[in-house]
Amino acid sequence: MARRCELTGKGVLTGNNVSHALNRTRRRFLPNLCDVTLISESLERSVKLRISASALRTVEHRGGLDAFLMKAKDEDLSVRALGIKKEVRAAIAS
Repeated sequence: MARRCELTGKGVLTGNNVSHALNRTRRRFLPNLCDVTLISESLERSVKLRISASALRTVEHRGGLDAFLMKAKDEDLSVRALGIKKEVRAAIAS
């Protein structure tokens, strides 16, 4: 399972642990991923996604999953999220 947010594309970063003696060893900064179930108003169903905690806050701030997906760039979204965005766009149009 990839450590990548399905809505924002946030992934693993790398850096250094730096000791008091300035010895440097490589380390990984993992994103804070959560398995959540979000409800789509236009689809009238729930959607399970693996997103970062900051993305969850952004979804709530923008007014729900549908509003977030309509504003999100396609390059940042996962394949599953792109499919959901396509379904939401079709449901809103009809």
